[in-house]
Amino acid sequence: MSSVPPARASSRASGFPDERRPRVPGHTSSFGRSDGKTDAQQQYASTSHKRTASGNPRPVSRTAEERHVEQRKVVERTFEAHLQRLVPRSTTPPEREQRRSAQHEKRLSEASRHKVPEPRPRAETPQASWNPEVTLLPHTTAPLATRVSIPPLASTVPQAPQPKSLSELSLEVQEAAIVEDLLFVFMGYEGQYIRFAKGYNPDEERDRLTGPTFKIASGLDPSLHDLTQSMLKMATYYSALEAFVDVQSREEFGAVSHALCASVRKFLQDYLVMIAQLETQFLTSDTFTVHVLNIQTVSTQQMMLQLYSLAHELLKKNAMLDVDDEEEDDDEDDYDNIIENLRDGGDLVPGNMIGKKLCKGGVAIGLVTKRLEAMSGDPAARALLTTLLRDASRPYMVMLNEWLHHGGINDPHSEFLIKEQKSIRRERLEQDYTDEYWERRYTIRDKDVPPQLESVKEKVLLAGKYLNVVRECGGVDVSKVVQDVPTSFDDPRFLENVNNAYAHANESLMQLLLTTHALPARLRSLKHYFFLDPSDYFSYFLELGASELRKPVQKVNTSKLQSLLDLVLRQPGSIVSLDPFKEDVKVEMNEVTLTKSLQRVVNITGIEQGEALQPLANQPIENDKNASGFTSLQLDYAVPFPVSLVISRKTVWRYQALFRYLLSLRYLESQLSTTWQTQTRGISWGHRGSSRSLEIWKRRVWTLRARMLVFVQQLLYFCTAEVIEPNWTKFMSRLSVKDEALGKRPGGFMRTVDELMQDHVDFLDTCLKECMLTNSKLLRIHSKLMQTCTIFAAYTNWLTRELEKSDPDLTSANKPPTMTHDQWRRFQATKSTTRSSSSTADTSSATTPGGGGDATAAAAAAADARIENLFEIIRKWEGNFSRHLQILLDALNHYAATETVALLSLCARLSTANQGTEYAGLRNEEDAG
Repeated sequence: MSSVPPARASSRASGFPDERRPRVPGHTSSFGRSDGKTDAQQQYASTSHKRTASGNPRPVSRTAEERHVEQRKVVERTFEAHLQRLVPRSTTPPEREQRRSAQHEKRLSEASRHKVPEPRPRAETPQASWNPEVTLLPHTTAPLATRVSIPPLASTVPQAPQPKSLSELSLEVQEAAIVEDLLFVFMGYEGQYIRFAKGYNPDEERDRLTGPTFKIASGLDPSLHDLTQSMLKMATYYSALEAFVDVQSREEFGAVSHALCASVRKFLQDYLVMIAQLETQFLTSDTFTVHVLNIQTVSTQQMMLQLYSLAHELLKKNAMLDVDDEEEDDDEDDYDNIIENLRDGGDLVPGNMIGKKLCKGGVAIGLVTKRLEAMSGDPAARALLTTLLRDASRPYMVMLNEWLHHGGINDPHSEFLIKEQKSIRRERLEQDYTDEYWERRYTIRDKDVPPQLESVKEKVLLAGKYLNVVRECGGVDVSKVVQDVPTSFDDPRFLENVNNAYAHANESLMQLLLTTHALPARLRSLKHYFFLDPSDYFSYFLELGASELRKPVQKVNTSKLQSLLDLVLRQPGSIVSLDPFKEDVKVEMNEVTLTKSLQRVVNITGIEQGEALQPLANQPIENDKNASGFTSLQLDYAVPFPVSLVISRKTVWRYQALFRYLLSLRYLESQLSTTWQTQTRGISWGHRGSSRSLEIWKRRVWTLRARMLVFVQQLLYFCTAEVIEPNWTKFMSRLSVKDEALGKRPGGFMRTVDELMQDHVDFLDTCLKECMLTNSKLLRIHSKLMQTCTIFAAYTNWLTRELEKSDPDLTSANKPPTMTHDQWRRFQATKSTTRSSSSTADTSSATTPGGGGDATAAAAAAADARIENLFEIIRKWEGNFSRHLQILLDALNHYAATETVALLSLCARLSTANQGTEYAGLRNEEDAG
């Protein structure tokens, strides 16, 4: 017997006899039967229980007196007649039976004399009839949930005929009645003497999940009462587990909970089979007592206790039951998860559950695992919980194997340990400066990781991410079914499956990147363009585009520069002309100066993960109004998927920062070199004049120019030869190690794609740091030095004109004695082309005779004032450059000792540019002062 219809159970609970089987020994059922039973039929019915209340065999035939006592009483409540037999107990003493039979005959004779007339229709009140009906409950998201309405409580039945008090029954009859009631109570129905306790409401879901408590009618023998009370716990467990299975099988709880409920349902089915077997023993065995029933249900009660305890833990996690205070304190409002759920289009409260309390997936598996560890000393409990864990983990393992071997996620209930942000697509890689696609498209739900996967969760994440990339490139056959994989967590091959899948995924993606998409060649191409190695093609490009690059940045024609770059890159004889990726290089203008953009990144504090390098277009940075094409020029590089995972926008930004820095140094070097050429080839600078003060001034200008040129060249050499090149060699050597390991054996130790990506970022970060681009103080000092040198180079022509005006040999119309005829002729030609007509007129009037001595004296005074002004200007430039250079040297010494030791080499190189000046050793003087 698997179950009892609720209506029938409620009818027997209200006192009506059960038409399906006999009641307690000594009773026969006559519900729905005519009175014309033969004695043989009555005898068969009376002997269907082959036992008596005391457990001894009953006589096969009854006495005539006993048969005579069996009378029928007709009770007419409505138009239908219900017959109820009043059957005395067979174990009643003979004297009591005789008295009862005499009283009964007297009542029958009186009834025959005063015959009750047939009642008229609807003469009786409706409350006398009770006709409960079974209804179907509406569908829920749990397809196998019970849909039969809950039977009414026995306490609510109107005018229910109450059974005979237990105190009026003998011990044997009490035992038989209690055993029969227990068999019904074990299946969740009320009995005649064992009913639900007050306060239990089966219509309340929380009460059903907690399980009913039962109350035994008074008058039961104490020995039977104690045994019965101990067995009633199993009835509570069963009723609660039935409600648990119906509730936890709803859709929102996920596939793991569904599988767990299915496993519990199998145990409950076995439990009902056991109850049916116990009922058979009760009906057929004469020795079946409450004590025997208790012995045969002890082990089952322990099993039900384990299931009940596990169910309660899950329900508390789901906030379906009251939670202890200490557990409530541990749960804080997870606003981030709520907001993330709303962003994903989810509900604030899925179903009737509080979002933060929903327990599913890995959390449910973790609860079973935790309980299994706690009960490992109990063999029966361990076997039960192991079975539950095996069954509950099967759908989870299906998702895990799909992720490990195909790179896909089939997780409709959001219970897998890997979370997929479908809104983040690979098309955003072109504008993604935070590596959002790689770092945030697939993330780990840290609170939902099963204990079995805690140690390998990173491998699980990376294996699926790698395969997902390969799958998007068509390298994984999704239709292929993976054979011979573990299907549950208790499989000993479980961890081996994860490790093998991780190794295979890593090998597949590395093969795709290094071989199919030629990642090393891509990286070398980036080095050619962004690190100006070699720089011959770029110098040619700067010469061709000089006229365009001198314009303000708003007026620069980028299309023209792109055409010039394409022309240079295709020039035969250049290394870059053989580069297969030269089509991916683009020219663009960045109106924000390099120093401002770097300062913006360096000064960011309190940022969230993934927001360190935001696109500068989204940042409120003022553009440099004086920016020209040379200072705003930068390159961009288009990279296809999946190489864009390694060469992402975040790494391209680093390449661009280094490129702009190297370009600024090379451009300043070219400006200072042009200044050197002007001062070397120019007649006004080259001849030795008669004015000693001007000769001293010229030498100071040459010395300052040489110091500036040394500073720029040493800095450029340090950045290229001592920072970029060694780090590049180290990075490529690590990449070649990966390549060799890839070709050796698939199962061998091999570095991962994530390590390759991290090596790439570390290489660029190291270059930025050692090039002083990540320190705000060094950036400010370096910016002032570069600005000083740029202004000096830009004012070279002005200094030349001032020199020509101040030198008396050059202002006179006659050739000075220190100058050859050829030099004088060239100087005159240069002078005529560079000077304006007004300057020529002024010079003629100054040299025209007839001005007198006052004019000569005034001209000499003006020349002395001009020379003094030149000395003042060069003195300021020298002081500005020397002071900032010494501050830079002091800062380099400090950071070389505390952060980057590589800066010591730069400090030694730059110190030569400040030797012999008054600012050398400034730090020691300040310390002494």
